[in-house]
Amino acid sequence: MSSSNPQSFAREEGSAPPDQKKSSWKTVQTLAYQSLGVVYGDLSTSPLYVYKSTFSGKLCLHESDELVFGVLSFIFWTLTLIPLFKYIYFVLSADDNGEGGTFALYSLLCRHKHPMFRGGLLVVVLLGTSMAIGDGVLTPTISVLSAVSGVAVKLPHLHENYVIAISCVILVGLFSLQHHGTHRVGFMFAPIVIAWLLFISAIGIYNIFKWNPSIFCALSPVYMFRFIKATGTEGWVSLGGIMLCITGTETMFANLGHFSSLSIKIAFTCLVYPCLVLAYMGEAAFLSKHHEDIQRSFYRAIPEPVFWPVFIVATLAAVVGSQAAISATFSVVSQCCAFSCFPPVKIVHTSNQIYGRIYIPEVNWMLMCLCLAVTIGMRNTSFIGHAYGLAVTIVIFVTTCLMSLVIIVVWRQKVRTAMAFLVFFGSIELLYTSALMIKIPEGGWLPLALSTIFMVVMYAWNYGTLRKHEFDLENKISVSRILALGPKLGMVRVPGIGLVYADLVTGMPAIFGHFAANLPAFHQVLVFVCIKSVQVPFVSEEDRFLIGRIGPKEYHIFRCIVRYGYKDLQQENCEFENDLVSRILAFVETEDDDGEASSDYESGESGIRRLDHASDHNVQHSDTRLARPPAHEFWESCQLKTESLEILTAKECGVVYILGHSYAKAKKSSSVLKKLAIDVVFSFLSKNCRAPVVLLNAPHSLLLEVGMVCYV
Repeated sequence: MSSSNPQSFAREEGSAPPDQKKSSWKTVQTLAYQSLGVVYGDLSTSPLYVYKSTFSGKLCLHESDELVFGVLSFIFWTLTLIPLFKYIYFVLSADDNGEGGTFALYSLLCRHKHPMFRGGLLVVVLLGTSMAIGDGVLTPTISVLSAVSGVAVKLPHLHENYVIAISCVILVGLFSLQHHGTHRVGFMFAPIVIAWLLFISAIGIYNIFKWNPSIFCALSPVYMFRFIKATGTEGWVSLGGIMLCITGTETMFANLGHFSSLSIKIAFTCLVYPCLVLAYMGEAAFLSKHHEDIQRSFYRAIPEPVFWPVFIVATLAAVVGSQAAISATFSVVSQCCAFSCFPPVKIVHTSNQIYGRIYIPEVNWMLMCLCLAVTIGMRNTSFIGHAYGLAVTIVIFVTTCLMSLVIIVVWRQKVRTAMAFLVFFGSIELLYTSALMIKIPEGGWLPLALSTIFMVVMYAWNYGTLRKHEFDLENKISVSRILALGPKLGMVRVPGIGLVYADLVTGMPAIFGHFAANLPAFHQVLVFVCIKSVQVPFVSEEDRFLIGRIGPKEYHIFRCIVRYGYKDLQQENCEFENDLVSRILAFVETEDDDGEASSDYESGESGIRRLDHASDHNVQHSDTRLARPPAHEFWESCQLKTESLEILTAKECGVVYILGHSYAKAKKSSSVLKKLAIDVVFSFLSKNCRAPVVLLNAPHSLLLEVGMVCYV
């Protein structure tokens, strides 16, 4: 495939966002089907615990049907206004190159807002993101525990410890399946969600006509005002339980990278929404005639002949419900890593077609351990529901605030339009949030504690990474400076090829100057290697290497940017060495005698820097200063230039991998908070997390590590 057109290259390889592809109707239907098994499991299983959580406090039913009608009216309008109206018709349109979530909105805003506003905006985004990760802990816990607890309806003597044990086993099994990827999990789980939605809607219709056909009257918003007027403070507090009917709404947006906007909209409007409305109406009809069964209303409302099939499907659906939050957490963490707001983790891409389908082993097992700890520690679904509801409302409210800015800054709409959006949806969400704040002592503290920990980690990592990068940019050195110091340091060139790994795509890193000053000798041929991951599944061999020269020809110093797609397998070190040397030889042989094919990298930083943007979804290689030599072997040619022969001789002497380890440390004059962030949190994470530089399996015998302290 020709590389002359980078835009066509990116799209042919499948890097374009799903909505930008000319997908057939069959493809959209397939994605909509898969989304049921990944996106909507959480939202679909909310009937398991909504009424139970709403009436878990002092609010009790009496002979009048007013309270049941009022709660149903709140559920119906909340489900209609937030997921259907706000997310389906507004939020899902604010994707960032096919990706969703709070960081996608942040990315959109960063490209349009002045840099001075980004600091405050980042804090808001990190709050929403940390709550979303906390949601990934609480969703599997409450979904599985609520489903398994239903067995107590038929087996009242079953000890609580057995319910907890069964829930833990299911959770372990769920997280063990994640490595198969969203594609396989979606196909596997989608039939379960479809069966669940059809079951609960059919049971809802049955209960409506059997117990109270007049329940349709509750769809009138008048019953909401009657409910608040009749219950007062207790009714306001119970709104926290009603809020659970929209748990999983944010995952529609966060999971956008796994599917497409159109497929998610079709699945929700055509199947999920109508089935949930019927299910809530049917349970309310049952409750209006069975006030004593409030805490087990969902399972009590199931007709006896189909109880066990529904219980089995409910348990399986709860497992699927957890999948939405887990997949969303993977997407959120991946976006955090792209913005340097999370320590480096291993990201496994499970699809050759859609970039957003990923699996992160470290995050998967971290979530599993936290889920097990919450399940065993809290045990009570009401307490977990309070924590869950608070996490959900805060994430949804943060999205509302960011969306109001997107309407003004990105969509260029009038300020009053954004203010109307913010006031209308924000007031609804703040009403629910205020009700849940009362429940902080009764489990609501958990998401606050988890989000605080995640926020400290993410902010400290982002702050430390930025300060360290600024240090590298300020202290990068030129080749002329190194060679000018050569006579003073007694610097010599030794046989062989030195591969210096650096994150900078321009200039020499400060750590190389530190190496040269303390060990004044470097190899006959020096290559600065920068590995970049691009958001296409595969990079062809012709486009793998970008070769350039640093300094005059007699210095034999090169720079090589090596690009890998997210599905590319990185080569073994011996293959990489041979391929790299061949590309350098091709570059040297095709270079004009006056060196016009590869100007000094020091003079072309503006063009090269485009490769360093994590949000760029296309392979940027249009700069004329970057030479892309053809993939030919020059080893057996008898007409090689003198420089090529010297490179081959250096290759025969051996290749050494030079890796720098720079440790950030706060200056003595820094504030206490900065010292805490850099010297404690960032330092601990740097030493104990995955190294960001890939070494291509370089053997230890060929590895030279250089340490350096960066005072930031």
